[in-house]
Amino acid sequence: MNHGIGIYKGIKKVKVGIVKKEYFHIKYAGNDELYVPIESADHIHKYIGKDKPSLYTLDGKRWKNTKGRVRKKVKSIAKDLIKLYSERMNTKGFVFGSDNDWQHELEASFSYEETQDQVRVMEEIKEYMQSTHPMDRLVCGDVGFGKTELAVRAAFKAVMSSKQVAVLAPTTILVEQHFRTFTERFKMFPVKIAQVSRMQTPAQNRDILEKLKTQEIDLVIGTHKLISDKVKFKDLGLLVVDEEQRFGVSHKEKIKRMKKNIDVLTMTATPIPRTLNMALNGIRDVSVIETAPDNRLPIKTFVIPFSELVLRESIEREVDRGGQVYYLYNNVRNIHMVKARLEKMLPDVNFVVAHGQMNRKDLNHIMDDFLNKRGDVLITTTIIESGIDIPNVNTIIVENAHRFGLSQLYQLKGRVGRSERQAYAYLFYKKDQKLTEAAVKRLQTLRENTDLGSGFKVAMKDLEIRGAGNVFGGEQHGFVDDIGFEMYCKILKEVVAEEKGEMQNEYKEIKFSLPVAAYIPEHFEENRKKKIELYRKIAGVMNEKELKMVQDEIRDNYGKIPKEVSNLLKIQNIKIHGRKVLLSEIIQYSSKTTLLKFYKLEFTEKGLGDFLGRYSPIIDFSVNQENAVAIRVENLDV
Repeated sequence: MNHGIGIYKGIKKVKVGIVKKEYFHIKYAGNDELYVPIESADHIHKYIGKDKPSLYTLDGKRWKNTKGRVRKKVKSIAKDLIKLYSERMNTKGFVFGSDNDWQHELEASFSYEETQDQVRVMEEIKEYMQSTHPMDRLVCGDVGFGKTELAVRAAFKAVMSSKQVAVLAPTTILVEQHFRTFTERFKMFPVKIAQVSRMQTPAQNRDILEKLKTQEIDLVIGTHKLISDKVKFKDLGLLVVDEEQRFGVSHKEKIKRMKKNIDVLTMTATPIPRTLNMALNGIRDVSVIETAPDNRLPIKTFVIPFSELVLRESIEREVDRGGQVYYLYNNVRNIHMVKARLEKMLPDVNFVVAHGQMNRKDLNHIMDDFLNKRGDVLITTTIIESGIDIPNVNTIIVENAHRFGLSQLYQLKGRVGRSERQAYAYLFYKKDQKLTEAAVKRLQTLRENTDLGSGFKVAMKDLEIRGAGNVFGGEQHGFVDDIGFEMYCKILKEVVAEEKGEMQNEYKEIKFSLPVAAYIPEHFEENRKKKIELYRKIAGVMNEKELKMVQDEIRDNYGKIPKEVSNLLKIQNIKIHGRKVLLSEIIQYSSKTTLLKFYKLEFTEKGLGDFLGRYSPIIDFSVNQENAVAIRVENLDV
């Protein structure tokens, strides 16, 4: 944090006086080296940004200039975000009514049991809809975690308050999927639903637009056509946006203008890293769904060179159990050649083709047939990437998987596993083809992250492999790559607090130079990665309650806490209380004297006495002119 980007060389054990201590060894440019005490683990972060960042020297000049440049740019972004948020807070919005009997009936008709997260997030949405301010809430949840049902309930609530609803989706296929879902869920109620997309004829679309003006239609689902200037609503109350990040810049600007005086619910399956979520706290309302539906099984994922034998067996197994298959081949020019090859290999299997360049009637017909199980294998392109939900499809095969981005592969994999049946994903790459380092990392990440809810880990790995463009876009990702994702979020959080006029407690490092053995022994935790995580967790604790929770967690996971780890926890406790009195350093001065240094001496002798009285039998103390306090003790015990 203080010196910039360096190369982590491992944990080094060093004997200091009569005790052993551990340090993080970091190498910088020009053969500079730094040893960071493990109790300061919260001052180092894994760099997440571009693949090969330039290293900094320890003098800190270039690092300071880079941070200053980033802070200046972040300040302008934060101002815009806060201005937009402030405008919404000062705008009086429509207050939607409380749930009526029909709302309860709709929610009771849901075929599945809601997860605790779904219940919590729905309560958050309703609370905002029933408030006097326009809602602008982002719902973030992994693929298949039940975001659409929340949109269904919010939309129904809006219609019950005599308002119109617009549902915006990035692709025609997803519009069709949502149309089916909303129609099915609302079939017992007098809600008029329509869709605007290229699946409709121009005459049908014109008719729908006319009916929106007179509120003959309650809910409309469409692509970006819905935000065209030609579309006029009589009384629009709620806009639902699915996967906003997939819309173009001009479309996003139109969505932003629409947000000023209506309620907006945005859904995304792209996880927001927690640090970014915290940085945006107070200027963007975010709800996160982290728990998977009950009885959902993780998708078994295979990342292997192309094998005709595995291909044949995977299709036969799925078809034999009455299921269907997605076969993803993202080249329209050769897609029918692939179909011919597969038909020759498996003559008893019914293969169908669907892609975005087909005319609307043919595409609609094929998707209808496949949904109704008239077809075993759908050979298709990335048009299935977002939102296609066919529970009977539980095997996906991706040819040339090395050509896809990590987040894209994760989204594609999420098209299966939507039922209680075991799902499979086969990610094939070409035999004997030399893959780029980035492609190897992408496929390795998919192989390792197969648990339900792995989207967060995948998103962070994607940041690591591709840089930050997929989260921040445009010029911003360059700044993130310069300083790393964690530092960017730290600066963003600080700037947002400054712009909102909130007091920030400046966190300054406390150096601890006492002959105390405080580290995690090898016998206590052998795994280096887990060891670093534990060091960072302890060093990141900000109050006694958090420290107690970490201590209990360590005891639950490992059993009896050894003296060295206990000392580490005690040192962190000293730091927690030391921050309140601006403590900067604790030094062993002699066998019976300890020197405390402070950034400022702004407390009474009683306040200092209260602080010191926590830790050792103080005989007396004296204050000198250099913000330091000499303490005479019989035996300093942390």
